[in-house]
Amino acid sequence: MTRNDTPGTAGTPEDEHDLRISGGTVVSAFTGEEFAADVLVRGETISGVVPPGTPAAARAHLDATGLLVAPGFVDAHMHIESSFLTPRTFAAVTLARGTTTVLADPHEIVNVAGAEAMRWMIEEGRGTAQTQLWGVPSCVPAVRGLEHSGADLGADDVAAMLRWPGVVALGEVMDYRAVVGGEPRMRGVVGVAREHGALLDGHCPNLSGAELSAYMAQGIDSDHTKNRTEVVLEKARMGMLMMLQEKCLLPEVVEALLALPQLPPLCLVTDDLAADHIVRAGHLDHIGRVAVRAGLPPAAALRAMTWTPAQRLRLYDRGVVAPGKRADLVLLRGALGDFDPAVVLAAGRVVARDGAPEPESQGGAGSAAGRPAAGGPLTGTVRAASPGPEDFRWLVDLPDGEHTFRAMRTNPRDTYTEAVEIVLPVAGGEVRWEGRAALVRVHNRYGRQGTVFAPLLGPDLAPGAVATTYAHDSHNLLTIGTSPAAMAAATAQVVADGGGVAVVHGDGATAARLPLPVGGVMSPAAADEVAAGAREVRSALEEWGWRHLNPFMSVSTLTLAVSPSLKITDMSLVDVARRDPVTATV
Repeated sequence: MTRNDTPGTAGTPEDEHDLRISGGTVVSAFTGEEFAADVLVRGETISGVVPPGTPAAARAHLDATGLLVAPGFVDAHMHIESSFLTPRTFAAVTLARGTTTVLADPHEIVNVAGAEAMRWMIEEGRGTAQTQLWGVPSCVPAVRGLEHSGADLGADDVAAMLRWPGVVALGEVMDYRAVVGGEPRMRGVVGVAREHGALLDGHCPNLSGAELSAYMAQGIDSDHTKNRTEVVLEKARMGMLMMLQEKCLLPEVVEALLALPQLPPLCLVTDDLAADHIVRAGHLDHIGRVAVRAGLPPAAALRAMTWTPAQRLRLYDRGVVAPGKRADLVLLRGALGDFDPAVVLAAGRVVARDGAPEPESQGGAGSAAGRPAAGGPLTGTVRAASPGPEDFRWLVDLPDGEHTFRAMRTNPRDTYTEAVEIVLPVAGGEVRWEGRAALVRVHNRYGRQGTVFAPLLGPDLAPGAVATTYAHDSHNLLTIGTSPAAMAAATAQVVADGGGVAVVHGDGATAARLPLPVGGVMSPAAADEVAAGAREVRSALEEWGWRHLNPFMSVSTLTLAVSPSLKITDMSLVDVARRDPVTATV
């Protein structure tokens, strides 16, 4: 960037623009057209989109020759904690990929430490170049009565938090069964959000027919979960804003949407992306490329990453390259559908180049020296003793002999868990599961009593184990393994780290670990360090035999009691569809 080298008249100081972006091709999020134009910026605002060479004085010049000038990307549904990064570090690494605005739902950390945790998240993100808006988690715990988390928020708590600066939404209403069934607490939470005029984000996989109508009648008008193709169309037809994350972007879904008489409004969202994925493959830019590969036209994908989510978030000052709009811009290399950011501007300032943040423009967030605070009140939240192998003996009140047990079966594609049956021997009051199935154990990490076991089928696992406190959404201590010794070793490592993920191969050697001492779900370390740890854990899981499109999510959602169909909490196995606890024996 150079100064005073753009064509133009001398003008007066008040007529002078701060920046002229010349030589580029502007992409209209309204019409999908690409046209040659110079973009002028004054302060935080686009002050002109003019034919190339139009006289206009500017203090600085940015050469965009060969680049596309597009609006900054807007992510209307995501969770910062899923990156394992704190908000300031997250802002730096995702701005570099073109994401200039996010609506973050911090229901992971708020389930750990309540309203105090959300206030900490907001403060950590304040002052970054990224616009971070917030949703108050609606389900803390995710399903009251079926699990214990570190906090419990009711309607009064939600009403108070909705008044905080930067808070614009009620976070995804995951307990859709409670809404449809008229459960008073959930109806109260939704009711106060409606009274406040907040956005109401949904979560209702494959909800259809009369139940979908009952859910939407409460004012909940978006969904980001994976649905059957016919349910995607039904929801879109009803006016529910479909937010498509990577696992939703199947060619048959895109084809069905494009076959409609009119393409409905769509948002592309990230939902849950870990740091190693963001560093390696990208953030919302990656989702855009996935959408294009699935058949969505590049211009439609851009609109679903800019204008539509901006309208959803009531941010009428962005989402299109136009005079009077906020100068959040992404200069893209190559074809539009490549979504390859070369330069990123936020509020008129260059904040990233070639996938790397500009440290001086990130409020300190773009460098190791600018690491966020170490977690303050959110450290030391794992209140569980370091276990031994004896803690992984599955004891039952059953006579000796073979018994039929309820088991969870995973798949390598999504987070759906099927309820199946397995026959296991019992001897001396202990289930002899080794060599016949893997074992899942959930142990309360908040100082309460609560330990539940279940067999796990699906992956072909070598000897070893994984343990983690990153276990949606109550984030209790989850361990999966093939032997008590391996399970004890992995769990002891996580407890020693103050939370995180640890993978053990064999009976005790730690193959990989990712310490997450901030609430047991985030790290205060720099993005590259966290990404390296996450990459090692992912590799160790795959080497162990846990092969999945998203191994972190596959493991961590075994405890998500609102996600079909059989889950496990610190209180019981849960039949999600019936919203009921079920016994281990059939």
